[in-house]
Amino acid sequence: MAINRLLDVKIVAAHQLELTFSDHTQGIFDGALYLADHKGPLLEALRDPAYFSKCFVDAGALCWPNGLELSAARLYELSHAVKAAA
Repeated sequence: MAINRLLDVKIVAAHQLELTFSDHTQGIFDGALYLADHKGPLLEALRDPAYFSKCFVDAGALCWPNGLELSAARLYELSHAVKAAA
């Protein structure tokens, strides 16, 4: 099975991202839910919606200017779980 990669990210609301993956599926990543359950120095900057919106795709992962990177595999799980529940 091929490794799924993140191809594109679009901001749809504060702390909400629409993600497009290499298997041609899309999902919504709820950053607010993620930040509620996760702590750490690199995550603190993401609590500001303006900084959160500075995300970009690099080498198939979701990244921010402070060096934080979330893997496509984890984002796929999180974003598709929300979509499947809807």
